[in-house]
Formats: sequence, structure tokens, C-alpha cells
Amino acid sequence: MASLIIHHKVRDYAAWRSGYDAHESSRVGAGITNGRVYCNVEDPDDIVIVANVSDQAKARDWMAGDDLKAAMQKAGVLGAPTIHLIG
Repeated sequence: MASLIIHHKVRDYAAWRSGYDAHESSRVGAGITNGRVYCNVEDPDDIVIVANVSDQAKARDWMAGDDLKAAMQKAGVLGAPTIHLIG
């Protein structure tokens, strides 16, 4: 199984977390599960997400899709995230 690692800054963690949680069904539909969210201890708006990926092709399509871009913008993600798909 592959893993997805996403790193980005957000405007406000609490607002971002609400948006992240609301987007769960979209992630699951792309085969992305068991997401673990970590915050920098010195800056809680600096986020790292590690998740399991069951289907790399579906995950890549999801990451490139407009749905994710819109959800990230709405949740207050600042700038482009750094994304690694490892396995």
C-alpha cells in the first residue's frame, strides 16, 4: 500500500480542520484513507497529513481535480501544498 504525504500552511487550523473533515467522503472515494493530521508544535497552522492510498491512479486523479482545489481554497490553504505519493 502506498502513502500520501501532504504539507501546507493554512490561514486558521480550526477553520481548515472543519473543511478537511467535511471532505472525508471525497478522499475515501479516491482510495485515500486513515488520514493522520499533524501540526507543527511551534505553528499550528503548519500542517502535515499522512494517509494510506489503496489505488495510486485514483489518488493522482483526485489530487489533480477541481474538487480538491476548491475544497482547499474554501478551507483556507495558503499557497500550493507539497504532495508526495510514496510506496
